[in-house]
Amino acid sequence: MRGWWREIAGLVLPVACGGCGRPRTELCPSCAAALTGAGEGPRRVRPSPEPAGLPVVHAVAPYADAVRALLLAHKERGALALARPLGRALAVAVEAAAGGTEGPAAAPLLLVPVPSSRRSVRARGHDPTRRIALAAAARLRGAGRPARVVPVLRQRRYVADQAGLGARGRLANLAGALEVVPGGGRLLGPGKVVLVDDLMTTGASLAEAARALGAVHRPVIPGIPHGLPGRPAQHGFEQRQAAVIASSPASFEINRNSSGTWIVAGGER
Repeated sequence: MRGWWREIAGLVLPVACGGCGRPRTELCPSCAAALTGAGEGPRRVRPSPEPAGLPVVHAVAPYADAVRALLLAHKERGALALARPLGRALAVAVEAAAGGTEGPAAAPLLLVPVPSSRRSVRARGHDPTRRIALAAAARLRGAGRPARVVPVLRQRRYVADQAGLGARGRLANLAGALEVVPGGGRLLGPGKVVLVDDLMTTGASLAEAARALGAVHRPVIPGIPHGLPGRPAQHGFEQRQAAVIASSPASFEINRNSSGTWIVAGGER
């Protein structure tokens, strides 16, 4: 019955795939497969040059072709129905970034979105990263893994439009631009924090978000150890994991060989 209603709605209000434009579907099977990495699964990605303080980042797909079109359709053209499949893709990256389920079983995954500027949210009519993060958290909970979105980051000063800026320009533009909202540190524990965004290009946004989180103190929660065996508890919060849906194609070309050397586009570093 639901399928018939979609067919009828498609005749009255035509829709097209946000990735390829195929008519009468919001997301065709081919573009859905591209959104999940075409079966290759989430992988660690590293931009080159890599900004200082960048956490370990996992992504599911290169930012190209259908994936690029889908993210732009959701972010810039208000195709809000794409939030659910985009959230599914982000949830896969979050699981890869978070790793196993060590620690207290009830400790949730805390998804911290990289914030958009207020003017961008007003211009678009929605906050795309937060919307996708909410969909990802719902997907994780549906799979039995406690998760919630904790939007504790905000911009503390004006940030210029990042479009057209190179890696160095983006770092300078974002340096010191984010902060944790008052009292936000109390919301970061207990649980495993994962920074989330829809896209990573130069890594400047995630590095600045990690710096801002590192500037706050996580509270001491009774019964939840902060330190590791033989090491004192950390007073500050060091962010180590991040997840995105897509990253630049070049960032997927960086792999570790058996000796532990990082291979970057055919050369060693």
